[in-house]
Amino acid sequence: MKFGLVPINIGMRSLEQIVGLAQLAESLGYESVWTFEHVMVPLEYESRYPYSQDGKMGGGADADFLDPLIALTAVASHTSTLRLGTGVNILSQTNPLLLAKQAATLDLLSNGRFMLGAGIGWLKEEFDAMGVPFERRGARYDDYIVAMRKVWSGEVVEHHSDFINWSGFLSYPLPVQAGGVPIIVGGSKGKAFERIARHGDGWFAPTNDAASLAPMLDQLRKTCSELGRDYNTVEITSMWDGKGGLDAIEAFEEIGVARVIVPLFLLGPDPVAGLTSLAQDIISRHTD
Repeated sequence: MKFGLVPINIGMRSLEQIVGLAQLAESLGYESVWTFEHVMVPLEYESRYPYSQDGKMGGGADADFLDPLIALTAVASHTSTLRLGTGVNILSQTNPLLLAKQAATLDLLSNGRFMLGAGIGWLKEEFDAMGVPFERRGARYDDYIVAMRKVWSGEVVEHHSDFINWSGFLSYPLPVQAGGVPIIVGGSKGKAFERIARHGDGWFAPTNDAASLAPMLDQLRKTCSELGRDYNTVEITSMWDGKGGLDAIEAFEEIGVARVIVPLFLLGPDPVAGLTSLAQDIISRHTD
């Protein structure tokens, strides 16, 4: 089992703070650190966040929300083994050519440690502020993934669709990782399982325990079979609320989860103490 932390980019007020936490995590045996993304958060919004009962996401509009790729670049420059993930960036509202360049650059500078977690987005007010249509964001997401993989191929790029008209160019640097930056599909709503089966190297599951995740994995396995995808090639990452101790980790392993990610805010008011305690109580004992 691999262990990650999220978010490394929210509530951070200095380079020393974000780098210090990342270096501590690396020294304690954590495999990865992850970010969340919102370019802006409205003071009020009508859009419904799909992963909470009240339809609102945690955190306020005035939280320090560092740009994920810049934050992870800072972490990359001060660590050597820690993997870096976005959990998740909102692919449908960005420019895919720019993101492909940024992702390839970060992968190069980190020596192949970057994972691009990507979601379709849910906050219409943010799309409006970004000047991007909220409608057809799922189709745009699918198209962007195909197009970005062409950018990372090293071949002359030709891609023409309802959303993109690219022709006759190369884009360098290429990602260090063979096949390009791994794309981790986020979410579980709508056509999420179809997107994972068609486009994802992995899945970032918005769940907290094995019991709630297991039936979703059955659905993903069924979808992969229907689309001719080998289910065993999908790396499963799940959020974990830290409850249940080693028994919870064993339950995740039994259903095939490769990585659990623990929210930093659940580790108590002192993140250094929380990181250290989790490493001593779970990570070190799990790997003994």
